[in-house]
Amino acid sequence: MTKVDIISGFLGAGKTTLIKKLIAESFKGQQVVLIENEFGEIGIDGGFLKDAGINITEMNSGCICCSLVGDFSTALKEVVEKYHPERIIIEPSGVGKLSDVARAVERADGDELKVNSMVTVVDGNKAKMYMKNFGEFFNNQVETAGTIIISRSQSVKQEKLDELHRLLREHNKEAVIITTPWDELKGDQILSAMEKGHTLVDSLIEEIMSKPHDEDEHEHHHHDHDHHHGHEDGHDHDHDHDHDHDHDHDHDHDHHHEHHHDHDHHHHHHDHDADEVFQSWGEETARKFDEDEIRDILEKLKEGDTYGMVLRAKGYVPDKNGGEWIHFDLTPGEYEIRKGSADYTGRICVIGSGIKEDLLRELFNV
Repeated sequence: MTKVDIISGFLGAGKTTLIKKLIAESFKGQQVVLIENEFGEIGIDGGFLKDAGINITEMNSGCICCSLVGDFSTALKEVVEKYHPERIIIEPSGVGKLSDVARAVERADGDELKVNSMVTVVDGNKAKMYMKNFGEFFNNQVETAGTIIISRSQSVKQEKLDELHRLLREHNKEAVIITTPWDELKGDQILSAMEKGHTLVDSLIEEIMSKPHDEDEHEHHHHDHDHHHGHEDGHDHDHDHDHDHDHDHDHDHDHHHEHHHDHDHHHHHHDHDADEVFQSWGEETARKFDEDEIRDILEKLKEGDTYGMVLRAKGYVPDKNGGEWIHFDLTPGEYEIRKGSADYTGRICVIGSGIKEDLLRELFNV
């Protein structure tokens, strides 16, 4: 029997960081397979985990829904047959619905696989904004989780943390919620909380599997999505959102497209798939940058909506000055630049809503 831990979370919430901690502190000596289902053209995170000796299966597909109910279940069966792992960690796309992932695991092989935990990582600084503007996706992750882990809680003021806890409880009354900063916890403490949430998982899975789910609704999303089409419901992509860069605030600005049509999955035809709402732009490049250039680019991406609503920008690029490469990571209102190891070529990926590819190519000059 293979334990399956599903670790979801919106873009940039810290899923990979949590997985690295668990691998380092709790899964030593186990045969572990990580399956990533990343939204976008370029898988960025694989290199982190290969260093830990983890087998990576990356499945990059614009159509999250199709890949999960079709190819994903097949891939799970193949993983079990090939590796006979003790544990499979599934890291779904940041914009995927956790209910879809759970359904796919159940369809793969109920006898060989056991859902051990269904986790959602929630960024303490940005949860309220994501809940408001992308509730269809964000809330699905929260509502379906057996365990909710708040990341960056050390940078959230107590009253904001209390408010977030109340908001999460409104969407999920029973999940185990971890509010203590990760660096104060051992991996085994986090794993224990994840597995306590397992008592909820069986009922959640049963609920998910019992809901009507129209296969044909997914089939009409052809697998050759080009990521360029926008909302089918006529929502405006011209968001008006001035960022206040104080990281303690909620980033609570209204983008006027909350997608709150109908969150009852009995009426699945009202739901959006990720590729209808989000776009990704990715580029491989040999171009060299310097830190100041990357900083200027990220400052521009952080400001306003010139390039669309950018929810995540991430990449590894060579440094003009030689030495280690420049690694960068941006989420709304903040970014990080650090030095890291080289890759086979430079890679840049931007994910968001209403993404303007031509302007991004011009910005990065690639």
